[in-house]
Amino acid sequence: MAELGQPSYRTRQVWEWLAGGASSFEEMTNLPAGLRSDLAEKLPISTLEVDASALSVDGTEKALFLTPDQRPVEAVLMRYRDGRRSLCLSSQSGCPLTCTFCATGKMKFGRNLTESEILDQALHFRRKEEVNHTVFMGMGEPMMNLDNVLAVCERLPELGIANSHTTISTVGWLPGIERVTTEGPAVRLALSLHAPNDALRSKIMPINDKYSIKQVVDACREWRHVRKRKVYIEYLMLDGVNDSEELAHQLADLLLPKNDFKVNLIPFNPSGNEYQGSSPAQIEVFKSSLMKRGIHATVRLTRGRDIDAACGQLAAKAAA
Repeated sequence: MAELGQPSYRTRQVWEWLAGGASSFEEMTNLPAGLRSDLAEKLPISTLEVDASALSVDGTEKALFLTPDQRPVEAVLMRYRDGRRSLCLSSQSGCPLTCTFCATGKMKFGRNLTESEILDQALHFRRKEEVNHTVFMGMGEPMMNLDNVLAVCERLPELGIANSHTTISTVGWLPGIERVTTEGPAVRLALSLHAPNDALRSKIMPINDKYSIKQVVDACREWRHVRKRKVYIEYLMLDGVNDSEELAHQLADLLLPKNDFKVNLIPFNPSGNEYQGSSPAQIEVFKSSLMKRGIHATVRLTRGRDIDAACGQLAAKAAA
């Protein structure tokens, strides 16, 4: 706007239109016609190019974007019958942390995404319909790109997504958990735990060799103490790996005595590795074991599996 000799309030006007779902500058009727023409000529509506998209039978929609330097990025819109429209956003192209069960971890790591590249994932779907929830559970470890992730969180309420409906998910990047305890908007925190002891967790999640379960869980308890909200524990159910009743009791021992956590059991989604998902019956046994110990547990509703848009499946296949 400064280059075009425009007053600063024009920037705010353009942003309000974008946050409200505008897909072109021509729609921004409170801008002079000449300015709308100049913007259309000189400024792309998004920093991202849509390379491919897919629609699931359950209404879930996945978009594969390319950044200006041709880095692949995927984001997902999950549509629920209760009216929730939840975005799953990526914070990195690829992921450097190589969790063994995750398709993204098998990709070559590209780089952190900019604030605009993260926000433009959300704006892409906002142009389609209203949205009201966000999870940073797409490609990458959000806590390793925290400045940009928090900057996006500051803007999401203007898209219609309250801080209380935004969740940052981490595999246990300790410096990030410590920062969000006191920094940034009051969003929610989720910990991808997936094992209740260090030996098993290190086997399936190399990050555990750097930051142990005790360190990470203690940091989450401090976040809970300061932020006054429960921490979500994400636990992927892998057949014969982490789904025994004994491990359910170990998980309960880890999370008790204070009721600081909610456990979300995640059915495994095929991602081209050696793992198999636990059966629905075994998941129910695991959940029951937790509930009997006083741990609140739910089973995640899988969305978008048929288009490789479910948890752990984002790997930019269309870009291959």
